[in-house]
Amino acid sequence: MDQVGPEGSAMDLGDATSAGVSAVIPVKDGERYLEELLDALAQQGVAEILVIDSGSSDRSREIARSAGVELLEIEPSEFGHGATRNLGAQRTSGELICFLTQDATPQPGWLDAYRHAFTLDPRVGAAYGPHLPRTDTSPMIARELDEFFTSFSPDGQPVVQGAGDPSFLSNVNACYARACWEEIGFRELPYSEDQAFGADLLAAGWVKVYSPQAGVLHAHDYGPLEFMRRYFDEYRGLHESTGHVEPFGGLATAGYVRRQVAGDRRWMAEQGLPASERARWTARAVAHHGGRRVFSALGSRAQSVPAPLRRRLSLEGRDDAPLPAPSLPAPAHIPPKRDHDDYQEVARVWREGAAPLLDPVPGMAERERLRIAMVIPSFRRGSGGHGTLMQILTRLEARGHVCSVWLHDFTGQHLAEWPAVVRADINEFFVPMQGPVYKDFAEWQGADVVIATGWQTVHPTLMLDQCRSRVYLVNDHEPDFYPASTERSLAEDTYRHDLHCIAASPWLRDLLIDRYDTTADAFQLGVDHAIYTPMQAVPRERDTVVYYARHATPRRAVPIGLMALSELHRRRPDTRIVLFGDPGVLESPFPYEHHGVLSPQQLARLYNEATVGLCLSLTNFSLMPKEMLACGLPCVELAGVSAESIFGSSGALELAQLEPNAIADAMERLLEDEALWQQRSQAGIEFVASHTWDHATDEVEAGLRHALREREATIAGVSGA
Repeated sequence: MDQVGPEGSAMDLGDATSAGVSAVIPVKDGERYLEELLDALAQQGVAEILVIDSGSSDRSREIARSAGVELLEIEPSEFGHGATRNLGAQRTSGELICFLTQDATPQPGWLDAYRHAFTLDPRVGAAYGPHLPRTDTSPMIARELDEFFTSFSPDGQPVVQGAGDPSFLSNVNACYARACWEEIGFRELPYSEDQAFGADLLAAGWVKVYSPQAGVLHAHDYGPLEFMRRYFDEYRGLHESTGHVEPFGGLATAGYVRRQVAGDRRWMAEQGLPASERARWTARAVAHHGGRRVFSALGSRAQSVPAPLRRRLSLEGRDDAPLPAPSLPAPAHIPPKRDHDDYQEVARVWREGAAPLLDPVPGMAERERLRIAMVIPSFRRGSGGHGTLMQILTRLEARGHVCSVWLHDFTGQHLAEWPAVVRADINEFFVPMQGPVYKDFAEWQGADVVIATGWQTVHPTLMLDQCRSRVYLVNDHEPDFYPASTERSLAEDTYRHDLHCIAASPWLRDLLIDRYDTTADAFQLGVDHAIYTPMQAVPRERDTVVYYARHATPRRAVPIGLMALSELHRRRPDTRIVLFGDPGVLESPFPYEHHGVLSPQQLARLYNEATVGLCLSLTNFSLMPKEMLACGLPCVELAGVSAESIFGSSGALELAQLEPNAIADAMERLLEDEALWQQRSQAGIEFVASHTWDHATDEVEAGLRHALREREATIAGVSGA
């Protein structure tokens, strides 16, 4: 077949089922299995066989001549695992080059399996097959071979392995595309040249195939001491080829030996070995696995072992010549793919600092009209944080302030949209505004106060010039949106740039002051009472729970919420459960109604017909609980987090610990206790009656003027000094 390599060069393998095949077998004193091996190759139709003998003192050369294969004799000093195989590839002509060791006997179907392997992907550069234990192989080695190779293909089918997969390759039994060998070649290593080739092959963009049908009989069954010395050599070579250092510790080693011996005993029982045989092999297994652990750790640290001891530990008797440092594969040279960093605004702020602010105008904090610019991140329908921002900005606008919105489209979500489209979406999704909407900052005009909102907007806001003050309107503690990551660190960094914060709850304000030493004010989230109000025309349905199940937002603890609902359903199977807030359908062990993302009017209708609302937040509480309460719907929230600081421990909300049974208990109390339900419903309506967006805007406006006064005081202090 025509096979295309990683660089796009065609490798003419013709039809893979008829490609020329060469076999190369390095030999030294290999008479025990060599004749069997050569017969197997002849029976499978391998036309070109090269035996490279490096000083055999037994019948190996005679066996090769009798079989009619090509024999190449080299001096023992010339042998090297990588160099000798490179020599064998050079001296043969097959488009596929198979390497075998002198004790690896191909089994029926071996060659056909390799031919098939090279048809699976045009980038296949090598293939390898399993090592099958011989009848006299010890149980430890037989189990190890079986489990090791089965792990590559549990279903027994060929597997293509590419970047990110194990780099394992073994020249006991492997086949290479000549084009791949010509590009990469074996490193001239004293050991583990195959493992190094596997890593280099994947790094160069080739793939390899594990073919379970390309098996050979092969198993070294040395005595315990010989095994230990062999492992010393193997792991010494592995370190030299890949840099691997085998971990070692007393307790870990004891645990490893215990697990391996137990595995051997289990395997022997499955194979039907009598109890006496299992007992005999158990003692050998302890020595085998313990010695392996110790000698593999020593081998991977051979450079630290004194030279005389190094020679004695090596099965091959390698001398104390300096160990070569691991070589690196040829690097890929990657040209620039774009003209910016992932977080280019952050990099610029860290490099250059924030743009200087304009000096304040005396008395500007008390001016009736301010120029206010709000920088917002990308948004979509149903974004609660953006809803809060627009409720406040439109009211500031109505009070005579000159307001504008500047979209920092960090995600590229609005890349194909005109600013007019963005403005129309804001008006449709949230609250209609009068002022202009801009995408990014090409038309930046300056402001008395520029307001950063989501954490992605802070660094771009710091770069804006022609401003007299900068403020950070903080809807939530956004570092908690992320695990340990770049994003968490950058979100935390946004609180460290002397931006005056206006936080969406006293709980959040106190957290910012205590943890980040910021200056901060607070505002209370409002409720649109024209929408969220008891509806006399909507009958309240008993035994109905509505849950804000926004699974895309981890801080909503949706898996635990679903567990709580599952427990409630187990107790009360007739309870109607309604999920909303996320367009995706969630899998659950209970039936439910799915409402997706609803409009405010639809939400109000849902809250008026339900019996219990469930809304969980692991960070700052959301609008949902207040809006539910405004509709007379008792709500279950989490105790010990932000909601408790707003509503109190025994106020309008039914609070529960973050535990499924506790949350189910809270919902069940409201479903079964009519008096408690009435108490919570009335308390909720009364509590949120004063929580309006006009009042929230009063608090935000006061925070903006506070920031301006702080700027005036700072400049005055500097001037006075």
